[in-house]
Amino acid sequence: MDAKSLSMLEFPKVLERLAGYADFSASAELARSLRPTADLQEALARQATTSEARRLLSVKSEVGIGGARDVRPLAERAARSGVLLPTELLEIKSTLIAARELFRTLENKQTEYPHLAAIAQPLAPPPGLIEAISRTISERGEVLDSASPKLASLRAEIKVAHERLLSRLQKMLQDPKNAPHLQEAIITLRNGRYVIPLRAESRGRIRAIVHDQSSSGATLFVEPLAVVELNNAWHELQLAERDEERRILSELSDQIGAHSPAIIAIVEALARLDLAFMCAKYADDLHAAEPVLTAFRKTGREKHPGSTIVLYQARHPLLDPQTVVPIDVVLDEHTYALVITGPNTGGKTVTLKTVGLLALMAQSGLHIPAQSGSAFSIFRDIYADIGDEQSIEQSLSTFSGHITNIVRILRRMDSFSLVVLDELGAGTDPQEGSALARAILGYLVEKRVTTLIATHYPELKAYAHATPGVVNASMEFDLRSLKPTYRLTIGLPGRSNALAIAERLGLPSEILEAARGMINPTDLRADDLLDEIHRQRELARKARSEADRLRSQAENLRRELAQRLEKIEEERHQILEKARQEQEKEIAALRAELDALRRELQRARQPLEALKPLQERLEELQSEAEKPVVRTLIEPSRPLRLGDKVRLRSLQMDGVITALGQSEIEVQMGNLRLRARPEEIERPGSPPPAEAPPAPAAAATRPVSAARPSASRPAVFSPSPGMELDLRGQRADEALEALQRYLESAYLSGMPFVRIIHGKGTGKLRQAVRDFLKQNEFVTGWETGLESEGGEGVTVVHLREG
Repeated sequence: MDAKSLSMLEFPKVLERLAGYADFSASAELARSLRPTADLQEALARQATTSEARRLLSVKSEVGIGGARDVRPLAERAARSGVLLPTELLEIKSTLIAARELFRTLENKQTEYPHLAAIAQPLAPPPGLIEAISRTISERGEVLDSASPKLASLRAEIKVAHERLLSRLQKMLQDPKNAPHLQEAIITLRNGRYVIPLRAESRGRIRAIVHDQSSSGATLFVEPLAVVELNNAWHELQLAERDEERRILSELSDQIGAHSPAIIAIVEALARLDLAFMCAKYADDLHAAEPVLTAFRKTGREKHPGSTIVLYQARHPLLDPQTVVPIDVVLDEHTYALVITGPNTGGKTVTLKTVGLLALMAQSGLHIPAQSGSAFSIFRDIYADIGDEQSIEQSLSTFSGHITNIVRILRRMDSFSLVVLDELGAGTDPQEGSALARAILGYLVEKRVTTLIATHYPELKAYAHATPGVVNASMEFDLRSLKPTYRLTIGLPGRSNALAIAERLGLPSEILEAARGMINPTDLRADDLLDEIHRQRELARKARSEADRLRSQAENLRRELAQRLEKIEEERHQILEKARQEQEKEIAALRAELDALRRELQRARQPLEALKPLQERLEELQSEAEKPVVRTLIEPSRPLRLGDKVRLRSLQMDGVITALGQSEIEVQMGNLRLRARPEEIERPGSPPPAEAPPAPAAAATRPVSAARPSASRPAVFSPSPGMELDLRGQRADEALEALQRYLESAYLSGMPFVRIIHGKGTGKLRQAVRDFLKQNEFVTGWETGLESEGGEGVTVVHLREG
C-alpha cells in the first residue's frame, strides 16, 4: 500500500491505538508494522482470526499471553554460547509457561477456533526446559541448592566456615583483655572479609591486618591474624560456589541455545496471538463489526470496475464515539465515483477519511466501526490526497503540492485502486481549478477507478449528475443554527448556502438583492429546487423518526404488558400451589381417618368391602394433588425485524432476515439467500404447526439470484441434509458415493435444488460429478454456479419432483 496515503488517512494513528492493547513488546511491534493486504484470502483469514479472538475472549476473558516477554534476544545470545542471568532465565520460563497454557487452551478447539489453533501450533514448549529452569532457579532469581550436588555441598561447607569464623571473632570481642582497645563490640565486613573496630590509639595492641579506617580516623577496621585462615577458607568456598553457579548457568544457557529456534518461533506465535487478541479488544471498544470482504465482480462490457463500497452507520475510529455522527456510504452496482459537496467544516474530509481508513482497516484484519453488513472490495491499492501539501523546502504552494501528489497517484493507480481526493482543484484560480478538477475526474471515470472526491465547484455537481457511474452527495447544513449536521446524503448535491447564511447574519438586504441579481436565475431555481428536496427529505426523516419512536413505545408497552401477565401468572401459580398443598394435607387427614376406620372394622370382625370405593376415591384425589402446577410462560410477541434469527420450515434450516417485503421475506442461510412467504417462517424453538401449510414448500422458497421458477412439491417430512455438499479433496469414487447418499436425502426432504462444491482444480472431479448427474434418477438438470456462488467450482443441481 502507498505509504504516503496511509499517513494521510491516519492509519498509523489507528495502529498506535491498537498497539496500546499489547501485552508485550513483540506484539506491539507487530501491530505498528501491520499493513493492509491486497489478497482476498489473506484478508478473509485475518478477519476470521479477529472474529475467533472476539468469541474466545467473550467466553474466556482471562485468556492471554500471561507473563510472556520478548526473549528472542536472550535465545539468540544463548545460541552464541552466552551465559544468561538467573532473572533472564526466569523471563524465558514465564514465556514458555504462558505459551504452554495458551497451547492447552486452543489444542482441543481446532474446530471452533481453527485460525487461532493454527497460529498456536508452535507454542508447545521444548520438553523438559521449563522443569530444568524450575529445578535450577528460584522464583526470586537465585540458583537453588538442588541445581547440583556439588553446589549443595559447597553451600553446606560455607555455612559451617561462616559459623566458625563468626564464633572465633565473637570470642575475641568478649575477651576482657581486648575490650579496652575496641571502639565497639561488633563484627562488620570490609572488602568482603569480616573485621572488628579497633581504636586508633590501640594500634598494635591486637595483632591484625588493617583493612579500613573511619572518616574521622579514630577507628581502624582490622582482621585479627587469628581469623585470617578462617576468613580465607570462607572466601575460597564462596569463590568455588560462584564458579559452580556459573557452570550451572552456562549449562542451562547451552540448553536454551540448543532450543533457540523453537523459542523464537514460540515468541513469534505469541506475538501473532496477542495481535489477534489486541484486534479483538480494540474492536470491542469501538463496537465494531466484521466487514464483508469481496473480490471485484466481473462486469463484462460495463464501464463499472466491479468494486463494492457499502457502509452502514460508519464512524471514524479516531473520533469520540459519543459525539461522532455515523454516516451511510452505499455505492450501488452502477456507481463507482462519488462527488461530495457541502459547506466548510461540514464533514467532507472526515467522510473521505472514514471511507479510506475503514477500507485499510478491513484489509488489515481489523473490524470496522460500522453496522454489521458493511462491505468492501479488496483494493489493490488505496491512494489519498488530503490536507495541505505546501512545502517550504521544495518551494511548492498548496496547489502545486496537491498536483504533485495527484500526478504520482495517476501514474500508479489502476482499475483495482481506490482514490480519495479532497478539495480537488482548490488553491488556484476558480475557473481554471474547476476545469482541471472536471478533467481529472473525467480521467478517473474513463479509467474505471473507484473514486471519492470532495469539492466546492458547482460544475462538478452537473458533471456527476450527467455522467453514468458518478453520483452526487452532500453534507447537510442547518441554516437555523448555522452549524453543519455532519450527515451525508447520497443522490443530492450540496446547496449554495452563502446568501442564506449572510442573510441570517444580518447582511443588508440591498447587498443581498444585488448579489442575487448577479447570479444566473437558473442557478437560483436549482437552489430553490434543492431546498425543497432537502426539506421534503427532512420531513420524511422526521416522520421515520416519529414512527420509530412510536414503535419503540409499542415495544415498551408490549414488554410492560408481558411483565404484568408474568406477575399475574406468578400469583396464580402461588395460589394453586398453596391450594394443592392444603389438599394434600386434607387427603393425609382423610387417609388417617380411613386407616383408623379400617382397624376398627377389623377388630369388630366386620367386612371391609364398603371401604373400597372410599379408598379408590382417595387414590384419585391423591394423584390429582400430586400433579405439579404448570406455570405458563408469558413471552411478548413482536413482529419480525431485520437481523432476527428464524427457521425456514420447508428446509428445516436456520437463517437471518436480511430484507422484509409485503409478501416475501428474504433470509440469509450461509452463502445462500432465499425468499419465503411469512407463513413459511417461524422463530427457532417454535412448536410445529398443527397441519402442513397449504402452499408447497418449493413454491414458497426460491434463491434470490435465480430467475427460474421452481416446481411445486409436497410437504417435507424428512430432515434436510443442507443446501450444499462439499466434495473438494476427495477421490472420485468416494465423492460419487457421498453424492448419491446426499441426493437421496435431499430428494426425500423435498428440496428443489442443491449446490455441489467440487472446486475448479484440474476439472476431473467436476467432470465425474456432472457425468454422474446425467444418469441419476433424482436429477432433472444441472447448471454451473453463478460467479457469486463459485463459478465453475460449483454445480447447481435441480431435483425431480416427489
